[in-house]
Amino acid sequence: MTLVFLLAVAFLIYGIVEYRVHLSNLRAVPIRVHVNGTRGKSSVARLIAAGLRAGGVRTVAKTTGSAARYIHPDGAEEPVSRPGPPNIREQLGVVRRARGEGARALVLECMAIRPDFQWICEHRIVKATVGVITNARPDHLDVMGPTTDDVAVALAGTVPDGGMLFTSEHERVGAFESQAAARGTEVREVLPEAADKTLTRGFRYVEHLENIALALAVCEHLGVPTDVAVKGMREATPDPGALFVHRLNEGGKEIEFVSAFAANDRDSTAAIWNALDPNSDPERTVITIAAMRADRPDRVFQFGEIIADDLPSDHYILTGGMTHPVRSIAVKRGVDPAKIHDLGGATPEDVLKRVVELTGKRSIVVGVGNIGGSGGQILSLFRERSESK
Repeated sequence: MTLVFLLAVAFLIYGIVEYRVHLSNLRAVPIRVHVNGTRGKSSVARLIAAGLRAGGVRTVAKTTGSAARYIHPDGAEEPVSRPGPPNIREQLGVVRRARGEGARALVLECMAIRPDFQWICEHRIVKATVGVITNARPDHLDVMGPTTDDVAVALAGTVPDGGMLFTSEHERVGAFESQAAARGTEVREVLPEAADKTLTRGFRYVEHLENIALALAVCEHLGVPTDVAVKGMREATPDPGALFVHRLNEGGKEIEFVSAFAANDRDSTAAIWNALDPNSDPERTVITIAAMRADRPDRVFQFGEIIADDLPSDHYILTGGMTHPVRSIAVKRGVDPAKIHDLGGATPEDVLKRVVELTGKRSIVVGVGNIGGSGGQILSLFRERSESK
């Protein structure tokens, strides 16, 4: 019993000392930007960090996104190694490394989903001087829901104390404003429709104007001019899940592949589809690949509706887990069964083979659903085939 008591006391003392060291590390990094939201967090975090670096602010960043990355002050990056599942405690180590690298600014993507963990990430770990909430959309409803309004309330847990909050969310911004008023924080809405649409030019991938406008607003607030910041953003390394167009020539057929696997909610997927406008060329075959995950049943049922209502295609290839419910829902909503090709459990090579078979002379193929599992594997295959040409 005495040993147990002594161990408990030792752990308590260790925790107190560790947290005091952490607070000292935080004070050594005066600019701390915490990026939360449903979609676009990784992209916005990268854009902000790139803009600050271009403005001469020594900046460290860490994203979660499609693949967690630690980004050094010179823009070089490395994968975040984890001995086990993701844990919000790893943010303590990131702050420590940022101090060790002499960073003046730290840009962190919120890695928590549970509302209580989001609150802890902000108010116990990051203590941001600038908060960012990209948007509030229907995702992770099993944890943050059941409604999108509940998602907004959960995200509002990362509104900082006595700082600034930037957001592109308009419909549910009231949830953020309520928290901000209680915490003495100013909220600034960023209107992407008011931004210069030419800002998207010069990027090596498809970047959303909404993300650029939001990141620029933060950089400007921190003293970096727009022209300087956007130049740095265009030169920065994009997230592994960014929207690249991969061009393949298979069997004399021209295939363009765009991965929207990382956009796993309805609004984001539809926004990407509309930006690509795949049906604008009547001579192209339009193919949608929907990569499902058996451990995300909420998305499975949602994407049955999405492909039927929002993604008009000549063909739909279903892959991954729980493809049968997707097919059933899509057919019930009016999709011709002959257009649906259920390749649940098939290899990425089988998926590519079917794409080639379905393509006329040219096709545009859009991947939706999930970047994890089969989605990431399909993206890797198409990327490899395009780079080998």
